[in-house]
Amino acid sequence: NWCFPHGRKVQSSKLGPTPPRLLTEEEFRLQGEVETQKALAELRSSCRSPEFSAWTTVSRIQSPKRFADFVGGASHVTPSEVSAHEQEFGLGRIYIDEELFEDDDDDD
Repeated sequence: NWCFPHGRKVQSSKLGPTPPRLLTEEEFRLQGEVETQKALAELRSSCRSPEFSAWTTVSRIQSPKRFADFVGGASHVTPSEVSAHEQEFGLGRIYIDEELFEDDDDDD
């Protein structure tokens, strides 16, 4: 008892490590947003570095102006891309999927 603080449980090594706690949907969404913003900032920083070959990159991409705007701080997605994403994966889509699955469940 003197080795461990009062109330602390000792886990047997035979049980193995405890599994990690799963994220809630909100925690998952938030973590995705945070990590995406961090990665985009790192990408912008890399594109601004002296070692970055801007001309080689610009010659290979479809929209050099959009790329330049992104490196300058603009959004990485256009409003039309956001709208298309919302239509395909947004809350409206979840409602439609639930309605489809409810119909399938009612048939059983």
